Amino acid sequence: MEFLKSGFKTVLGSTEPGHQPSAAETVEKLVDRVLSSTLLDDRRDACRALKALSRKYRIEVGAQGMSALVQILKHDSQDSEIISYALDTLCNITTAEEFDEETDNPAVSVNVGEQFTEMFIKVHDHVTLIMTYLEEYDFRVRRSAIQLITTLIANKTRDLQEIILVSPMGVSKLMDLLSDSREVIRNDALLLLIQLTKGNSNIQKIVAFENAFDKIFEIIQSEGCSDGGIVVEDCLILLLNLLKNNSSNQQFFKEGSFIQRLSPMFSITQEAEENGWSPQKVSNIHCMLQVVRALVTPSNQQQVVSSCQKVMRKSNLLDLLCGILMGSGVPADILTETINAVAEIVRGDKENQDKLSMVMAPSNPPRPAIVVLLMSMINEKQILALRCAVLYCFQCYLFRNEESHQAVVQTLLPSSESEVSSHSTGQLLCVGLFSSDSLANWFSAVALMHGLVDSVAQKEELLRVLLASPRGGNPITLLEQCTNLLQQDSYKLQSKVGLLMLLSMWLAHCPNAVKTFLSTSGTMAYLTAQISANEHDENEYLIQGLCAFLMGICIQFNDNTLVSQKRDDICQLIIKRIGQETFCNKLSEVSRHEAYNRACKQPQIRVKASSDLLLDYEFCKLYKGLEALIGKIVSGFDVNGIELTELTLSSEASALVAQYKGIIRDLDGQINLLQQNSRRLEIKNEELELKLSKVESLNKQLSDQNTLLKAQLGAAQNSTSPSGDDTPVNALSAAQFQTNLYCAENIRITREFETLRHQLEDEVHRANTANDELQKLQKDQEDLLELLTDQENKINRYEQQMRSAGLPIENDNENNTDDVGNQENPNLNV
Repeated sequence: MEFLKSGFKTVLGSTEPGHQPSAAETVEKLVDRVLSSTLLDDRRDACRALKALSRKYRIEVGAQGMSALVQILKHDSQDSEIISYALDTLCNITTAEEFDEETDNPAVSVNVGEQFTEMFIKVHDHVTLIMTYLEEYDFRVRRSAIQLITTLIANKTRDLQEIILVSPMGVSKLMDLLSDSREVIRNDALLLLIQLTKGNSNIQKIVAFENAFDKIFEIIQSEGCSDGGIVVEDCLILLLNLLKNNSSNQQFFKEGSFIQRLSPMFSITQEAEENGWSPQKVSNIHCMLQVVRALVTPSNQQQVVSSCQKVMRKSNLLDLLCGILMGSGVPADILTETINAVAEIVRGDKENQDKLSMVMAPSNPPRPAIVVLLMSMINEKQILALRCAVLYCFQCYLFRNEESHQAVVQTLLPSSESEVSSHSTGQLLCVGLFSSDSLANWFSAVALMHGLVDSVAQKEELLRVLLASPRGGNPITLLEQCTNLLQQDSYKLQSKVGLLMLLSMWLAHCPNAVKTFLSTSGTMAYLTAQISANEHDENEYLIQGLCAFLMGICIQFNDNTLVSQKRDDICQLIIKRIGQETFCNKLSEVSRHEAYNRACKQPQIRVKASSDLLLDYEFCKLYKGLEALIGKIVSGFDVNGIELTELTLSSEASALVAQYKGIIRDLDGQINLLQQNSRRLEIKNEELELKLSKVESLNKQLSDQNTLLKAQLGAAQNSTSPSGDDTPVNALSAAQFQTNLYCAENIRITREFETLRHQLEDEVHRANTANDELQKLQKDQEDLLELLTDQENKINRYEQQMRSAGLPIENDNENNTDDVGNQENPNLNV
């Protein structure tokens, strides 16, 4: 500090005795020296002092000295030392970090760096000026410029991205920095590009087409691939920025054969397995796995995902990842992310799914990798993230693969004693489904549910599964056991949610499963009691909503073959015991729950705590497709069980009215289309008429000019002398040329006129034809409306006949709402 004080005295000169200048006064004099000094050495010393003060008095330096520093950058570019001081000072006053020197300064706010950044970039030329210094080879200047731009981007990312996009060769200048032989410059450039490419697809595309992928892989290889240091991690973070949610770059990455260059990075040596993984290696592998997932995540375009999955199989990348899955000594977080990566590589790809099914674990005896993974999923000692990853992998293994669905169900239908005693996917899922661990119950129920998605045949097969009775009695079906577990009070909430989702998926679109479920004693009574209960907990509301959904499925997919459990019977039960409005409200509780919104976003399960595991992505898709239909069916029955969703007077009348409505809708669509065509033809007709009038006017002008030329030609001929004087003849030959020229132009214009006239006649004819069709369709619609009116008169007559017969109809039900309510109360008390 004594050195700085003496330096300030040298720069500022002596002060009055006993007067200690304040920081603001000191900065003011330094700024004045920067602006007014004619000697470069004085300005350089003043800049050096401002740089030293900027760490403790950044507000004073930034407020008074920013414009002076910009002037230095503009006019003193020949001196690299003063330029580096100016750049460092600007970097200090705009940084978001708090310096140790200013911790005791209450005037420094949290976002002071962001405020100075905003002031600096208001003039876009300031950023362009800094970009010019990236071309300076001097180490201090180039590095200071990189650090300043990185700071500005970190504070105002979107603004800087827009400025750099329009800056001449802006992105190219930044990409050239990766080729700098000085590693410090190159590494700082990586950090700059990481900040620059965040969330901007245009910059990401430009960076990718500036040969970024090649440069990144060259740096990774020079640094030792997965065994490298922090620079490798920075390269992978930049690579991830370029690929994530950018289909253009993903396609370019695949077509450039860069996926093949990822494979060697996942080769795990024997030494690493024995000596363990260093923290940096864990970080590098984790970033590599995220890069793989960025190419095959389900949110990408399906075409890109499929092509990348194919390349990953042919390049042995899938084999290497499966080797990590079955390897020893793999850290838990790497194992979890590897499972997620394998899941997305095989999701929906039949060949990759088959390859995964053939992977064997190095155990004694050898077991399929799928079985080993499921054993981890139902093991309550495993960490939550790993168990969720295994479930996601199993879901992806089953996704759109009927053969894998069948294989899972078949393991529950053993054909020999050896199969009974061996571990299998189906048996492991049953073990988890009936264990005392509520998480294992939920995981197993959801996993089994995914084996039934869009597979009615497997739902039918699963009805044949028999379980041994715990007390040595007759075996019971799997569906009956699930129903019994659901009705037990000791069964935890999370377990019930899993079972309700499994049963809903099982019964949906499968009338035989609905019939079997309704045949089990106590099912309707349990569902009715659950829906009717008054609960105040959010999760209890979810249980009620799921019960309502399951009961709605029993209505929708009921084949009416079970006595006393037909569609009308269940709807009558809802009306008299629950109430239609209450049922629909409880049904909608599912979509209002936070877990529903979380599960709908993506297939992968992402939760922070085990208590958040409630709803599944595929179940939410099923619920979304059936909720409105179930609500419409239930609300469309009256107190006597008569369905009111269609006209109930007669099936013939209902069908006829529906047919008329469909015809009228089609006619309305055709009329609207013809009206649009008619308006378009009218506009075109007006344009052609305007063009035709212009052509006619031009033709008239040419005719007048032609007449004038003919008159001039005649006068020239009369004035020709017989003595052979060739002067009038020469004038005549000029006149003839003009006449021929105008005649040719007249012929051309006349032909164009005729062409336009024919086009106009054709357009008028088409317009008239369209108007005729429009009038015909309007007449047809009027005839249909008359028929519909006659039909409504018939319906009114039918209503009168039904009133005479004492049968209820829709209007009577609306008028007698109070009477219906009075009829319901005694039934509710029974």
